[in-house]
Amino acid sequence: MHSNNKNNISRRRFLGQSCSAMAYTSIFSSLINLKAFAAAAADNSAFPPGDYKALVMVMLNGGNDSFNMLIPRGNTEYSEYQTTRSNLAISQADLLAINPLTSDGRTYGLNPSMPNFQNLFENNKLAFLSNVGTLVAPMTKAQYINGTVERPLGLYSHLDQRMQWQTGRPNERTHKGWGGRVADIIQSMNTNQDISMNISLNGINTFQYGNEVIPYVITADGAISITDWEATDPYSLARKTAMTSMMDQDYYDIYKNTYKNTIKSSNDTSLVFQDAIDAVPSFTTPYPSGNDLAAQLRMVAKTIAARDTLGFSRQIFFVEASGWDHHAELLHDHGLKLAMVDEALNYFNGVTEELNIANGVTTFSASDFGRTLTSNGNGTDHAWGGNAFMMGGAVNGKDMYGTFPSLALNSNTSLHSRGVVLPTTATDLYFAELAKWFGVSNSDLNLIFPNLSNFYDTSSGVAPIGFMTL
Repeated sequence: MHSNNKNNISRRRFLGQSCSAMAYTSIFSSLINLKAFAAAAADNSAFPPGDYKALVMVMLNGGNDSFNMLIPRGNTEYSEYQTTRSNLAISQADLLAINPLTSDGRTYGLNPSMPNFQNLFENNKLAFLSNVGTLVAPMTKAQYINGTVERPLGLYSHLDQRMQWQTGRPNERTHKGWGGRVADIIQSMNTNQDISMNISLNGINTFQYGNEVIPYVITADGAISITDWEATDPYSLARKTAMTSMMDQDYYDIYKNTYKNTIKSSNDTSLVFQDAIDAVPSFTTPYPSGNDLAAQLRMVAKTIAARDTLGFSRQIFFVEASGWDHHAELLHDHGLKLAMVDEALNYFNGVTEELNIANGVTTFSASDFGRTLTSNGNGTDHAWGGNAFMMGGAVNGKDMYGTFPSLALNSNTSLHSRGVVLPTTATDLYFAELAKWFGVSNSDLNLIFPNLSNFYDTSSGVAPIGFMTL
């Protein structure tokens, strides 16, 4: 049994827990002055006064079974889907019909857990990207079988594929993300150079790390301050008093003093950030209580609402929903997850409209990979291509982009007997379109995504895919 005597605090325990707490504060977020190393390369004309844009990555951690999110609804295609998916097929009668502006000759529907997505789609506020996945270069089924085109590293691996969706570099392992590399170029356009423009609601992540920029980590409740711990017991009071005392000291050792000043500056920054957030009036959009993703997005919205106070014209956010690795209980558990996303994204859209900033905020999904089309008995396993969604006022909504594949097991995009879908749209194109909308120049796109030229000519004058209003 653990002792409840808070006065019995060992030096090791005190230091360990204090350092652990500091690891999640802005010490790592504002350790250096976050000025973009490539700011001179950015096109300043893309940032007129008062202009604001934000990218919000929604990471569905574990691998979303997205062919049970976006589903063919016509009789012929549904029969194909039903045959392949067997006991995991959603009833045709339960599908929520959507009517894309551009037809490929087929009809589609959404999982019945997503009525808000149906409404957002039909009202031009949301779009889907079909069969997207990590690719080094375009690949056919024959080339996959023959091994004549380079495959992404660690294909079907959670760690590798999740990282590649965040780095945009499927043929190398790096801790630098494409959101971080974008921020390296854009950061200097913000007047605030003390707080990173990359803000994470779910801890340290690869996506937001650049060569200079690192993520500023907050929680759904706001900034994390070293001196703002709740001092409701002797242990917390002692910890807070000790940390405050250490930051008030002047040290003869230049390294100690520099470290102390860095911590103090970081802590002060957190307090400034929290003051700005606390000043934001409550939103009137109904909040879905008990929804963790909605809680993260509410704090994203508060940060956006405080953009003028904090001095931001460009920001990149990272939110995450875990628990998508449905090797079992797919129909039940996946439906609950989709319902959570459906509620959270509908709420966030409502708040951005309430703030009159919907045209400047683009929310997009990412996940480790798609899932096998066939059942493993009660769930699905790791696969490759899948479907993504994009939401916001600048999204060319009520449409589907990319190419929705045949879901037959003998199709030209079906690998193995398990129904692994070979992606036909590279994540490079997906991310490049988002970065281009955000203000990254064509020349810098190739630096951020070194394989982009395998899929897209930046001098072509056309959009990589076309789902954004550029």
